[in-house]
Amino acid sequence: MTTQQHSRRNPGKKSENTSENNKDASQSQVPAQSQDASQSQDASQGPGSRISRRRLLGTAGAAGAAGLVAGGAAGAYAAEATRSEPEPLTSVGSTTVPFHGTHQAGITTPLQAHGHLVAFDLVPGADRKAAAALLRRWSRTAGQLTEGRTPPDDTGIALDAGPSALTVTFGFGRTFFGRAGLEDQLPEALAPLPDFASDALDAKRSNGDLWIQIGANDGLVAFHALRALQRDARGTARPRWQMNGFNRTPGATGHPMTARNLMGQIDGTNNPKPSDENFQRRVFVPAKGEPAWMAHGSYAVVRRIRMLLDSWDHLSLERQEKVIGRRKSDGAPLSGGTEDTPVGLGKVNGDGSLAIAGAAHVRVAAPASNQGAAMLRRPFSYHDGFRDDGAPDAGLLFVAWQADPMKGFVPVQRKLDLGDDLSRFLRHEASALFAVPGGAGPGEYVGQALLEG
Repeated sequence: MTTQQHSRRNPGKKSENTSENNKDASQSQVPAQSQDASQSQDASQGPGSRISRRRLLGTAGAAGAAGLVAGGAAGAYAAEATRSEPEPLTSVGSTTVPFHGTHQAGITTPLQAHGHLVAFDLVPGADRKAAAALLRRWSRTAGQLTEGRTPPDDTGIALDAGPSALTVTFGFGRTFFGRAGLEDQLPEALAPLPDFASDALDAKRSNGDLWIQIGANDGLVAFHALRALQRDARGTARPRWQMNGFNRTPGATGHPMTARNLMGQIDGTNNPKPSDENFQRRVFVPAKGEPAWMAHGSYAVVRRIRMLLDSWDHLSLERQEKVIGRRKSDGAPLSGGTEDTPVGLGKVNGDGSLAIAGAAHVRVAAPASNQGAAMLRRPFSYHDGFRDDGAPDAGLLFVAWQADPMKGFVPVQRKLDLGDDLSRFLRHEASALFAVPGGAGPGEYVGQALLEG
């Protein structure tokens, strides 16, 4: 029998991290965020506090199943008989990621299982003051939800769940600045992305004044945040487009490992790592960068990339691996070694041919092939049903983070556009670029330096 009880968090209890499904990202919390995480406290701190949406879930059934594995039915019965208090939430549900910090969460945060990307346009008549009020509401709601607290007039969608590593990230599109009367604050790095030969972009699903990225390890928690933020926007901004994605659930593999995409390929091995000497410089705008309000921020390139999976799946395993330049089974480069072995671009086979073909994806996209250009890729997969021809409408919600898109995404995509074997199996159908300011401190809201500067 499973019991449920309401519970408040223990005041002062520190958040705990769990191992995640993305190996590179599992080390990716920057020091400032780690310090924030160690100081984060639970929301219920006195009689006047709101009731948390976390509840303790009795796990008698789960414990019984564990007993059957360990020692048969007798073990299950013993687990039932000795339980006097319900078990707390699993680590997946109880994991918190601080909303406040030097950088916004959701950039270096480990990949979550569920994601929503949504862009908004300001409604006619909404000005800078209205935008500031909206970002204040959004930041307040995001701060409450990421701590597991219930906002006023809540929908009740996620009452039974913990925060589940929820993150909410806010950004500004190029068109926002003109509509809010902030043309003089428009960053040079927010210039429109150039056209690429592989583009087949839908303008209705591209760009936008404002952008939100939501990630969580529970689908209802992610949707709850999306719904709450959409409600906050009423009267000020309306949704322009929305995209929903997913990744592998933490704990689905025997040990933390790099995620796979819908082509079955391990994706993210060669991502920049926080331990890299130039990681901060590549990913984040410096503290004294321009414009000043973008200090500690980053730029997000968002692309909806449909994969031609029917064509891809008809390739032999050998051909798939040559197109990518890595083994499908373990992600090791065809030049030899393991997944983490540096790609040997100069290695040749016994017959004199390149171990990694000249148009293989890992060769064309490598920093060494692009004068050091790199970006932090943090995508979600998506599946939006089937097209008229029966092919799956599925692929990658590509999100790439960099301090300057002209030094990160643009040169790499230009190179891919010219000669990447993988491009024949991809269609870029939507595109956007957003300026994502640094994080907000307690009592502040995201974008305050821009909107009140």
